[in-house]
Amino acid sequence: MKNNVKHLWRKWYSLPLLLFFPIFMIASILVIFIAYFSPGEEEAIRVGLVDMDQSEETQLVVQLIEESSQLGSFIQLESMDENKAKRAIDANQLSAYIAFPDGFTADLYKGTSLALPLIGNPKKPTESHVIKELLDSVTRHIRYSQANILTINTYLKQLPIGNEERNDMLFEEFKQFFFYALGKDKIIKEQEVDNQATSQTKNYYGISLWFTITTIWLFVIYQFFIQEESQRMTQRMKLYGVTLLQQYIARILITLIVSAFFSILLFIGVNKLLQWNLYIEDYRRIFLISVLYSSLFLLILSSIQTIMSDRRLGLFIQSTFTIGTLILSGAVIPVIYFPLQLQSYLPYLFTHNAFHWLIEIIINERFYADYVPLFSMNILLALLLIGLSVWKERVRL
Repeated sequence: MKNNVKHLWRKWYSLPLLLFFPIFMIASILVIFIAYFSPGEEEAIRVGLVDMDQSEETQLVVQLIEESSQLGSFIQLESMDENKAKRAIDANQLSAYIAFPDGFTADLYKGTSLALPLIGNPKKPTESHVIKELLDSVTRHIRYSQANILTINTYLKQLPIGNEERNDMLFEEFKQFFFYALGKDKIIKEQEVDNQATSQTKNYYGISLWFTITTIWLFVIYQFFIQEESQRMTQRMKLYGVTLLQQYIARILITLIVSAFFSILLFIGVNKLLQWNLYIEDYRRIFLISVLYSSLFLLILSSIQTIMSDRRLGLFIQSTFTIGTLILSGAVIPVIYFPLQLQSYLPYLFTHNAFHWLIEIIINERFYADYVPLFSMNILLALLLIGLSVWKERVRL
């Protein structure tokens, strides 16, 4: 450890470059990501409703669909005639329009299979698919009503009542059942996913900035000590009886101490800037998670160094590992943008686990954190490093 401190003191003038260059680099990248992932103002999908039948039933259906709050804020429905709808599509002002054909009511009462034509805008194929889902749901509700009406009509014909009275009763049944079917469930099923990268952009990327820079500092400072080790110094360490494991432990401890000092200063700066609402216990949880994460990261770097005899190849693998784990952690790219198959495996990754709990504590204000996965992985990696270092020592002998 004393030897590593001497190396650090001898090259103190290069330390600011190692520390401040990642800040400027990561800050520039995050500015780009924030600008890309920040939600913009989205225009609602405009859909036309064209009633060619002009009966009481179709007017009722059009009015209910137009005024329904179950369609969400992203679809805007508007009743209009067919000529206006065609002009709106030609002017790219309408995504599609739904037509209620002539004779729709007669087919409804006769039991004829109903179909609602959908005329889409060829310039907006994605919106047309969304409207197709809407149309299928509306048609399903109408068919439920039609099946109910046909059943009731069969029994009404057996009663001594006139056709006009029977049609009025059927119309009332149609309205009641359609109201029931429309309110029974949502026409479009929506799933709300909390994307904190867009809902709390500053806080999310503030944590991301601190987490990413801390990881880079761990990597850079660790590599700094490796580069300073000459062959002569390695031989002297061997003559003094210093094992590889002792050298790894010393390097890990010094790297943890140096990076932790600057990481705490950076965290204080980000916290002052974003004004996170944290308590003393929150600081303890964040510190413990950071220490567990940092030690695990350095243990993996040491294990890679032990396996790789070629220093340049080892540096390449360590760099690839660092970049890959940072990306998969969610700090660089939010996890919600990854494929669903990949998202199911991310909780087993230690960088994702650490970043997840930092988000939970700082943004979601959790009063607890699960340290067991990180602690368990630290023990496993420590045992692995001990085994690898003993094996490497015997190979060298």
